[in-house]
Amino acid sequence: MITEMIRKTLLAGVGIQERFSELVDDFVKKGELSQSQGAKLVREWTDIAEKSTSEFNKSISDVVEKALKKMNLPTKDDVEALNRKVQSLSLRVKRFEAKSEREEEEGPAV
Repeated sequence: MITEMIRKTLLAGVGIQERFSELVDDFVKKGELSQSQGAKLVREWTDIAEKSTSEFNKSISDVVEKALKKMNLPTKDDVEALNRKVQSLSLRVKRFEAKSEREEEEGPAV
């Protein structure tokens, strides 16, 4: 649902950008804007659109992050930390088992 909304928003943004460029081209062709004025206008609009897109992406990221926190799902960092702990504990268990086997083979200490 959210991904569909994001997709539609991005497609709408692309459509708007194309339409804006066409509109500026029409003004240039009619002589209502010079080529340099049109180019400047398109650059300015593109800068604004990129800034808005960046802000939109950050907002979406924040919303997703908050939703994941509410769902109490582990993060990638959480999973990596648990993997490190499991590896460390596995190594300790192997060492303990090896030590126990040596002690069994040697028999009780007198």
